[in-house]
Amino acid sequence: MANSPSSKPPRGDIPLFKVALPPPELLMPRLQSVLYSGQISEGEPVAAFERGFGDLVGNPHCLSFYSGTAALHIALLLAGVAAGDEVISTAMTAEPTNQAILHAGATPRWADVDPSNGNLSAETVAAAITPRTRAILVVHYGGIPAPIAGINAVAARHGIPVIEDAAHALGARYDGRVLGSHSAFVMFSLQAIKHMTTVDGGMLTCADPALLPKGRRLRWFGIDRHAPRTEVDVSEIGFKYHMNNVNATIGLAQLEVIQPLLDRHCANGRSLDAALAGVSGLEICRFEDRAAPSYWFYTVLCDDPEGMSKHLAAHGIASSKAHKRNDLHSVFASSRRDLPGLDRFYARMLHLPCGWWVDDASREYMVEVLQRGW
Repeated sequence: MANSPSSKPPRGDIPLFKVALPPPELLMPRLQSVLYSGQISEGEPVAAFERGFGDLVGNPHCLSFYSGTAALHIALLLAGVAAGDEVISTAMTAEPTNQAILHAGATPRWADVDPSNGNLSAETVAAAITPRTRAILVVHYGGIPAPIAGINAVAARHGIPVIEDAAHALGARYDGRVLGSHSAFVMFSLQAIKHMTTVDGGMLTCADPALLPKGRRLRWFGIDRHAPRTEVDVSEIGFKYHMNNVNATIGLAQLEVIQPLLDRHCANGRSLDAALAGVSGLEICRFEDRAAPSYWFYTVLCDDPEGMSKHLAAHGIASSKAHKRNDLHSVFASSRRDLPGLDRFYARMLHLPCGWWVDDASREYMVEVLQRGW
């Protein structure tokens, strides 16, 4: 092992994830007001948050949910996925992505990933399509946009809707536009450690506004909340997936402070891209020029990720693979197939801190630690 820096991180250990909440003086009076308003379930704050979030991601056709997983489940149902169908997906993601497919009664069919970034490609998606394919679920892994244009072109040839899982990718851009309007559906997670949190929650944008009324019914037991309760007819199975006013109030405060945090993630990521490009023993992820990541975490590739992780930990820098590839779980056993690209990516990848809490000095310290080898 090469000589190690004698210094410690400038401001203490550098975590891989950290929760971001608005300052108390902005958030707490609003929370107190809603908590004692007598109306804490779904109401005007939820509708206002949907409008504000739609502005953030450039799509006004926005539905809120109590979790990103719930949002994905409803996206699959709105896409027409049913029992016996297949949904093309990736095994390189958090488990909820593919659990949502099981919730819809369908089966994941794995497409392989690009070993240079962990995302699906248009070629691997095209190769995975079968007569049972009903939707394509694309994850923007780590905040790096997948090649949406190519994947949507493949989907269009087969008449199959694309659902983007942008849980890692709030604020990422593709073709100069923030993610949120490139495909039939785009899901965002507002879980605790994401770029933006409402403690928990999820958002779904739709290309077709005609689907919004059905989405609202499905998230509330199949019931139209605006109709008299004793006069409605429930004609489809629904769920208790709605967001409440308390989470939405946190979200409304977050919208006022989120852009500088997103900008910091992106600035850190771009700086690391430049600083680590020539470091011996590691590679940085490669992606399309038209993609601008939001760097939820920073992914590097190397032939000894375990050694790198131990070296980083010895110098107060957290790192992790973060997710177990889903095809190794028993619940997805029926979907197993050879995935050589994923084998290569998973063996070599490691995630480093990149968020708003990483200041310039901490980022430079991380680079120094890596430049010295492990």
